Amino acid sequence: MTAPTSLAPCALSALPLGAITPRGWLARQLQIQADGLSGHLDEFWPDIKDSAWFGGQAEGWERAPYWLDGVVPLARLLNAPDLTTRTQGYVDQILERQHDDGWLGPRPENTSSYDIWSLFLVLKPLIQHHDVTHDDRIEEAVRRCLRWIDHHIGANPLVRWAKYRWFEALVGLYWLYERAPEPWLIDLAVKLQAQGFHWVDFFEHWPLTQPTPAKQWNFAGHVVNNAMAIKAGPLWWRLSERLSDREAARNMMGQLNRHHGQATGLFTGDECLAGRDPIQGTELCAVVEQMYSLEVLLTILGTPTLGDELERIAFNALPATFSPDMWAHQYDQQANQVAAVIKEDAPWTTNSPDANIYGLEPNYGCCTANLSQGWPKFAAHLWMGTPDNGLAVVAYAPSRVKTRISGVPVSVTLDTDYPFESELRLKVQCLRPTAFPLLLRIPQWALGATVRIENSPPVAADPGTFFRLDREWGTETRVTLTFPAHLRTSQGPEGTMSLSRGALVYAMKLDEAWEQVRADVPGRELPHADWEVRTETPWNVALTVDEAWRPNVLGVNKRAGGECPFSPEGAPVEIRVAARRVDDWPTDGEAEPPASPVQTDAPEEPITLIPYGCTNLRITEFPTCR
Repeated sequence: MTAPTSLAPCALSALPLGAITPRGWLARQLQIQADGLSGHLDEFWPDIKDSAWFGGQAEGWERAPYWLDGVVPLARLLNAPDLTTRTQGYVDQILERQHDDGWLGPRPENTSSYDIWSLFLVLKPLIQHHDVTHDDRIEEAVRRCLRWIDHHIGANPLVRWAKYRWFEALVGLYWLYERAPEPWLIDLAVKLQAQGFHWVDFFEHWPLTQPTPAKQWNFAGHVVNNAMAIKAGPLWWRLSERLSDREAARNMMGQLNRHHGQATGLFTGDECLAGRDPIQGTELCAVVEQMYSLEVLLTILGTPTLGDELERIAFNALPATFSPDMWAHQYDQQANQVAAVIKEDAPWTTNSPDANIYGLEPNYGCCTANLSQGWPKFAAHLWMGTPDNGLAVVAYAPSRVKTRISGVPVSVTLDTDYPFESELRLKVQCLRPTAFPLLLRIPQWALGATVRIENSPPVAADPGTFFRLDREWGTETRVTLTFPAHLRTSQGPEGTMSLSRGALVYAMKLDEAWEQVRADVPGRELPHADWEVRTETPWNVALTVDEAWRPNVLGVNKRAGGECPFSPEGAPVEIRVAARRVDDWPTDGEAEPPASPVQTDAPEEPITLIPYGCTNLRITEFPTCR
């Protein structure tokens, strides 16, 4: 390949942090996050409170950068004065402590064999901070850090996590190059790619189609590495311009979902890839990193169906891995999760017995540090710019975007309770009439979708595309989108069935008994306690289906969402379906469903399904019967 000299343009452009304001349920969700672990870790958790990044003696590698990568955008999206002041102070400390040679953060005595992954990571919160503050120190700090990396890897090639996450450094590198296109940055990108693990080539002959055997932990099968790596090819395509690099994400996601996929759009990994069984877990870090990868891919590729995949994870797997108040989280979540308890014979490949309890630091603290980026980065990527000076909405949630187009102030407000409702109401406002394209993502599942401008007749919109409105916008124009939410079924392992409606996956609602555990462990006092969760609800049921494999739906009930819609009590939608008890599906172990169709003489009874993201315990993959 000829040495690259420039970057291929992205299909869309991320808007600066602060251009998008969350509204409605999304604003409430971000506030719940700020009131929970995310907004308080620096007050009590030693790995942040006493981090070596901030002059303390605690962990000084990835945890403080991980936390900042989420709370910097969280503070700015909420315009929260206290959290903003604190994050500003931490950024100041990082910049002020930068070493003369460019090294950022606490420095080990011997750097020759040091894993420099943390240096790739810390660039991301610094860049986000620059988006809002325009702090001139950040550009120079990023440049000096990348210069140090360039010098360092000449004699000390990438190792361990940095080797498998080399492409994450391209986020900061490209940001700097697009501001100041210096040739040495391109040379550095080439060195990083040459020394890094070649994910694109690996997936051309991918061997990891089976669950990872117990205790056989490995970097290539690590679920978080894979969630990050789906963007590696397209990021590198910006330099290589090879079609195989550009298309690599689709190939990687296809194989991961085929062999390890779950109903929520995630693939399993606890910590390594674990197959399709719904009792296998998925690590929280993988949830937020796969979301970020999809957000980057949407920017580079502009493929509208990537927005479907982003929403599926954001509205289902993301909220389900937290307690509703976001003071506790799981390390692993399961699609079929009938207990969240400390269990010596849990079905994990490598994780500890407490990996799926709700708590401060179950199994390992990386997710405690990294959990914060999910909701804020989702909110910050709802809207993007187009190359022809327009706007595109790539994921839907109540929000407002403000920008300038051809020098004219423009705002678009989205009023909706989507994904809990099917109507989305846009108000486009311009200081004076202005022409620009507005691209509206039409979900692939939205058969019969329509777009209506003002009081004009609705126009049909093709699912899986961007509906383009290219016109001169007056001072105020209203646009209404309607996405019919039809019930859909998906088949899982052993003939199991899962149900979706619109962007939401549905799961069986189970009663919950929460019991505080390990209260004597430092840091586990309320409200940041550890919890086991159990249910007394009979969950060993099979869905009744007809000859066409359609479930017997008894009704769909909608209600106003509460202050916490992602909770069993606040679920805005319920679906009632018919089911039968399955006596030979034992309830004294994991909820691994028997092969379908099952034989049962039990009478038909109604069960209640609610959105997966509203559950803490659940059955999602059901056996079926007739």
